[in-house]
Amino acid sequence: MQEKHLFEYAVIRVVPRVERQEFLNVGVILYCAGQHFLQAKFELNDKKLSAFGDDLDIAELHKLLCAFEQICLGTPQGGPISKLPAASRFRWLTATRSTILQTSPVHPGLCDDACETLDRLYTEMVS
Repeated sequence: MQEKHLFEYAVIRVVPRVERQEFLNVGVILYCAGQHFLQAKFELNDKKLSAFGDDLDIAELHKLLCAFEQICLGTPQGGPISKLPAASRFRWLTATRSTILQTSPVHPGLCDDACETLDRLYTEMVS
């Protein structure tokens, strides 16, 4: 029997107007120490985002989400945060903030395959 691994995840949300507390789920970030896994998966749906108003800068949102991805991967393009250990990068990315891009509270679980779990959570929470 394959060993289960503890993972943590958070849903990535676009919050166009923080004061209204409305949001759209656009991605998921998943960390699994046992599998040395930290990745984010996201997609911006222009049609759904336009329901919040015409003033959203989709290109800027995409740039911010790509920065999330670069930090997860630990690439130099992710800046100084990318140099931190994976657990610290995950904590930094999921820290509470009051900006247009936020994450849900962190949730734990057990998985066999972190990549498959990320895909499943993305489908359930975003698609």
